[in-house]
Amino acid sequence: MNKVLFSSQKLDWQTPDAVYRELDKEFNFDFDPCPTNPNEHGLLSDWGQSNFVNPPYGRHIGDWLSKGYLENAKGKSVVFLIPSRTDTKWWHRFVMKADEIRFIEGRLKFKGATNSAPFPSCIVIFK
Repeated sequence: MNKVLFSSQKLDWQTPDAVYRELDKEFNFDFDPCPTNPNEHGLLSDWGQSNFVNPPYGRHIGDWLSKGYLENAKGKSVVFLIPSRTDTKWWHRFVMKADEIRFIEGRLKFKGATNSAPFPSCIVIFK
């Protein structure tokens, strides 16, 4: 077994193009605080009005959800692509307050990956 698949060694799971396109059609994103090659740190900046967030999937994912929750409180839309980890503190603290949770059937094949992800994913929407 590949240990990286079951650890937080791999944090940058790149969004499949088709998933992003479908969500962008619906939400018309104007900001991504987690681009592949960021020029600034998304946790420290103000976000746009309609945000797509595929955060690093490590120990700091709760920080990203907290930031998205705070940005939503400012009247901004925030759409997350995250692992579906319903047993975590961050899930109960933030995700359960979302306007909508869309569970993805099956496992995503992230951009640049050879195989599908070893975890389930979901879309979390704060309108």
